[in-house]
Amino acid sequence: MEVSFRNIFSIPETRAKVFTTIWLLLAYRTGFQVPIPGMSADFLSGSNTNPLFGLMSAFSGGQLGQTTIFGLGIMPYISASIIFSMLTKISPAMEAVAKEGASGQKKINQWTRLATVPIALIQAFFVYTGVFMNNPRMVSPGMLDSPILLGTVVIASLIAGAMIVMWIGELITEHGVGNGASLIIMAGIIASMPQSFLTLSGTGDFWNTLLFIAGIWGLVVFVVVFMHKGARRIPVQYARLTRGRRVYGGQRHYLPLKVNMAGVMPIIFASVLFVIPGILFGIMDWQYLSSIFSDQTGFIYVSIYVTMVFTFCFFWNRLMFRPEEIADNLREHGSFIPGIRPGSKTAEYLSNVLTRLTLVGAGFLAIVAVAPSFITKGTPMPPSMQYFLGGTSVLIVVGVALDLVDKLSAQLAMRNYEGQMKEDGPGWTKKEDEG
Repeated sequence: MEVSFRNIFSIPETRAKVFTTIWLLLAYRTGFQVPIPGMSADFLSGSNTNPLFGLMSAFSGGQLGQTTIFGLGIMPYISASIIFSMLTKISPAMEAVAKEGASGQKKINQWTRLATVPIALIQAFFVYTGVFMNNPRMVSPGMLDSPILLGTVVIASLIAGAMIVMWIGELITEHGVGNGASLIIMAGIIASMPQSFLTLSGTGDFWNTLLFIAGIWGLVVFVVVFMHKGARRIPVQYARLTRGRRVYGGQRHYLPLKVNMAGVMPIIFASVLFVIPGILFGIMDWQYLSSIFSDQTGFIYVSIYVTMVFTFCFFWNRLMFRPEEIADNLREHGSFIPGIRPGSKTAEYLSNVLTRLTLVGAGFLAIVAVAPSFITKGTPMPPSMQYFLGGTSVLIVVGVALDLVDKLSAQLAMRNYEGQMKEDGPGWTKKEDEG
């Protein structure tokens, strides 16, 4: 690891990508110091975040409910990406565009950017009506008598901020290391930690709470990494073909199916559906229904939440992984699963394996989403710290960190391979090397 870390900064291309990523993330965090015109600057601190938006802020990489232009974060772009990911699997026309290769992906990316604008408009409207209008202290006194002008300024500022964050994410993806949207989400989660520790330091049992946090965090990270790396390897045998004296094929490869194939998507879907009713019931002053959607350890809340996580997990896996399509591809390429007949039997076998893996992965996600609320209940931890200790945030941070390590390792391996090819390839001689 030490040699690899040193090699990252010894290779000019990799070093430039790393520093580009760091500077773009710093520029992204700078936007959280720019208040929306007409808003009170007293609400720039993280402690004033509306608790209904706490989990969604973790998913968006922003700080919903605050008065900064980057309050929406990357969530509008993520929402548009999810919509088009589903459309490419549902709509035959979109699926045909996706199969066009690089040109088709370029079209889908452009449509995703265009769809981000109306999604940001809807989300900005909900944030304005659900937070700013219900909390007059967030508004500058000079703007209280102009609600239409205030709404226009707030919504326009949030949309502009979402577009800038989307642009920064694409710059990171193109010129930096890793996926820009994922890194922005991870940066948003980690950036809330210093303020949470400062809030926690004001309590009397700071060190006991800190040890408690470290123990829970270490356990959750271990479980998340274990499940993230867990996969079912299905053997795939390629048919052996004889052409003259040559024999082609016959190798055995493996089709890896991850245990947590859906990632964090089911929890995101379930959280979105929970946040919206909670806001609406709070606006309508329906206290009983609002309390159901705000009590994270209540029986009704936990039951509905777990059911939704299981439902979305099965839905997402069945949507993204199609056993019939995989079976047809294996048969077209002259490969098969040992002991399973090609065609419908292979599709049935893959479907049964997918069902069992999804059941395990959905149970893991349900525990990760619900258990931390019971563990941290009654503790002096601020909400942002509870969200960080929640398995959902750790799942995002660990997944992005592992993906970042894989990307850096791949770049180092490619660099070493290119260097070896230059030394061993045509035109290289020992005399030139010695000179």
